[in-house]
Amino acid sequence: MKTIQWFPGHMAKAMRMMEENLSLADGVIFVLDARCPAASFNPKLKILTGSKPVLYVLNKGDLADGDADALLSRMRGSGATALKINSLNAASRRDITGAIEKMIAEKRARALSKGQTGTFRFMVAGVPNTGKSTLINMLAGRRRAETGDKAGVTRGKQWVRVGDFELMDTPGTMPPAFENQRLAARLAFVGSINDDILDLDDIALLLLGELREKYPQKLTERYGISGGEPTEMLDTICEKRGFKLRGNEPDYERAVRAVLDDFRKGKLGGVTLDFPDDLTGLEF
Repeated sequence: MKTIQWFPGHMAKAMRMMEENLSLADGVIFVLDARCPAASFNPKLKILTGSKPVLYVLNKGDLADGDADALLSRMRGSGATALKINSLNAASRRDITGAIEKMIAEKRARALSKGQTGTFRFMVAGVPNTGKSTLINMLAGRRRAETGDKAGVTRGKQWVRVGDFELMDTPGTMPPAFENQRLAARLAFVGSINDDILDLDDIALLLLGELREKYPQKLTERYGISGGEPTEMLDTICEKRGFKLRGNEPDYERAVRAVLDDFRKGKLGGVTLDFPDDLTGLEF
């Protein structure tokens, strides 16, 4: 499999834009994917924030399982302010606004003591397709930020008013290079990397390999797979689903798409790809 790298020109431009606008923000909200918070943590963004307070939001919690809670605890144990939510569920709004209020409590108190009642601002950042815009729309109570189910929808900054504070939606940005290709592959699994630059056959095989390691029962329940190598699993999926070409040859392309779509849409049930040890060495 070829090395996964994705840092197009618009991401470099976005990083410069974020650096230029960070002085306007009172804090930063990092949106991570609850299925792979270590993989979706961009250390370059963390360096960018400097001393600004940071709230880590593990989004898409409905697509993860209980193992995501262990990852959340590990992050909190390292001193990070973090919570797990589902930005498609309005009930998460209270958790996020409460966490934001705690972040700015001291600064708000100082401002009020001086008779100041200005608007507090937060930059919302993260890798592509973690649900940053969806989260902002949920907080705003209506669609204010552009959303989509593929990487790279947001290209420019958008300030959105939410109650008595403002959020700046930013383009998803990757690190210029992936040092850990296993984590890079997980970003490909969840759709954070543009499918057009990937060999989806390789990605599907890698995903089946990871699921075999951690969730073999889900493969059995969804596809009737009971072991074997990932290539053999694709053969089984083609057979069970009737994915056939002329001459009764397996239609691997349909099988690959089915595996990736099923995973991304949660049809396999809750899945958490990262292990707590994957967070080792990350500075929150």
